Amino acid sequence: MDGRKPIPGVSREQRLSDQGLQRLERQLKSKTRISDRVLAQWVKRYGEPARELLKKYGRYDSELG
Repeated sequence: MDGRKPIPGVSREQRLSDQGLQRLERQLKSKTRISDRVLAQWVKRYGEPARELLKKYGRYDSELG
């Protein structure tokens, strides 16, 4: 060992978050029918970034969370 410490990259949590939001955007772009209940789960899990995507694609409703 040469005493060097690894430099951290993107955390697993952040990577999964980015991948999840990309998946949501793909579904919204393809106009896949997503129930309001499922959209509310996206908002609960991903917060403001998911809310912004839903607004961008005209699917946001204040009742989603």
